[in-house]
Formats: sequence, C-alpha cells, structure tokens
Amino acid sequence: MSQDAGLDDTLDLMHDLRKRCDWDASQTHESLRPYLIEEAHELDEAIQLGDDPLMREELGDVLLQVLFHSVLAEERGAFTFGDVASGLITKMKGRHPHLYGEGAREPWERMKSKRRESLGDGLPVALPSLHRAQRLQDRAAGVGFDWPDWRGAADKVAEELDEARELLNDTVKRPDGAPPVHDAAHDRITEELGDLLFSCVNLCRKAQVHASLALDRANTKFQHRIEEVERLARTRGIQMGTASLAELDALWDEVKL
Repeated sequence: MSQDAGLDDTLDLMHDLRKRCDWDASQTHESLRPYLIEEAHELDEAIQLGDDPLMREELGDVLLQVLFHSVLAEERGAFTFGDVASGLITKMKGRHPHLYGEGAREPWERMKSKRRESLGDGLPVALPSLHRAQRLQDRAAGVGFDWPDWRGAADKVAEELDEARELLNDTVKRPDGAPPVHDAAHDRITEELGDLLFSCVNLCRKAQVHASLALDRANTKFQHRIEEVERLARTRGIQMGTASLAELDALWDEVKL
C-alpha cells in the first residue's frame, strides 16, 4: 500500500496539473459542472452497492472536483482552498454551539430559519423534486409547522388518497398508453396526485426515513422482481407483452415468496 497522502499533496497535484496538462489548464467552473454532477451520482451508486473500494475511488473523484474549483477560484483571486476549509469549520462549529461555544443545543433547521427571509431561500432550483419536498418540509418543521408525530402525516396521506380517488372516478377513463389530454381535468388530477406524493414524503420524514432513499429501495426491489418474472417467463415459454395479467400475477406471487 502506498504511503498515505494528505490534502496538501492533493492540492499541490492540482496546481501542477493546471500548469502542465493542456486539458486541466483549459477547464473552467462552467465546463466542470457536468463532471461534478456525474461524480456525485457515481459516489451515490457506490454507497448503495456497499462497495468500499469503489466508494474510496469515487470519494477521490469528488475531492478532485472540490480541489479543481478551489484552484480555479484561487487563480481568479476569488478565494482559496484554505478559505473553503475555514468556511466549513466555521459553519460546522456554528451548527454545534453546545459543543464549540456556550450556546444551547438547537435543531439546525430552527437555527437556519432565523437567517432566512423565506422558506425556499438557498434551495437549488435543480434539486430533484422528491428531495426538494423533504427539504421544504424539514424547513417548515424548523419553524414549528409540523405534525406532532407520524399519525397526523398518515391521516393526511389517507385524506389526499380519498380526494384523488374521487377525482379519478369523476374523470372520463382513457385507455392505458393513450396520450394525456392537457385540459383542466388533467391539471386537477396532476395537482391532486402531487398533493398525495407530497403527503407521502411527509410521512416518510415523520418516520425518520428519507423519501428518496425509500423510493430507491422500492425501485431496486421492483426491478429485481420484474427481472426474475422475465426470467421465469422465458424458462416456461411465456411471452412477456402478450401474457395475461393473471399469468404475470402468478409469476409475481411466485417471485415474492
């Protein structure tokens, strides 16, 4: 195993690459944006897989992005990596006044709410909808707008489901796969189903589960089961796409056992 390197070594390497590598020298904050998003997703996948060697590699790739942007900023005279590190230390100590000061322990969202002008301040526009819903609800809870426990959130899910059922029952039924008609009725259905999804996210939050992680697990489970259904269908000469729902349900029930 090679000798452990430190942040100074990685920063020196980044400076050297900017001087001697044509590709690295040509990069800008803007040109690096896609790589930052890609590396974050690759790290997330490594974490989901529980693959430690891959996680170590992907953490290095994310660190590269932090170093790259810091060096670019330094070259512009905006700030340095040291400024980034100092800002992080200041922020983390500020989040823990009971550990690094004489302040009382206080939920982070409540502390942050005192410095925000509105609920959405600082939330990235491109944040995935599911994640955004949970963060908005976290922030609302930080100012006291929250159910006391999961029961209130569960009742809200049931209420929103009833409203969606009623609206769907009153809507003209169209065959599956038909293109949606974007009229007033469709807009109302979209709104009601959005309310239902939002309330489900809130129930996840009250159960101390992140909705995006719960959905990731459901997606993975569904994919694995469907792939197993496909495998069984092939071995038994059942044609996916033309098989009856009863046949597919039987395979599904078998896979779930």
